[in-house]
Amino acid sequence: MRTGDELPPLEIPITRTLIVAGAIASRDYQDVHHDPELARQKGSPDIFMNILTTNGLVGRYITDRFGPRTVLKKVAIRLGAPNYPGDTMVLTGTIEALEDTTATVRIVGTNGIGNHVTGTVTFSMRDAE
Repeated sequence: MRTGDELPPLEIPITRTLIVAGAIASRDYQDVHHDPELARQKGSPDIFMNILTTNGLVGRYITDRFGPRTVLKKVAIRLGAPNYPGDTMVLTGTIEALEDTTATVRIVGTNGIGNHVTGTVTFSMRDAE
């Protein structure tokens, strides 16, 4: 692993089930995350993913790539284009900094509209016990 290395992309189909399950799991009961009619009444074309689900998927992207000894230290993300059902989010990452067993990765998650999420994840790799 070197600064500037690009991580392989991760494609995540955005399904209604993923959106609703993520909202329920994070105890986000806002209607725009589970009720299409109420979401439309509030100006959205459909339900959309909440930030906590996105945050979890960003963490998964890192831990899937670097393994079970990965410890997330800081996740700093910003949302952009909503994730609607029927789209696909593609997460990509670039190693931005390395120091001993700690790394920072620049993350971008795109969908059919544009950038859904941008930010950085700082993590460390624990030694084998």
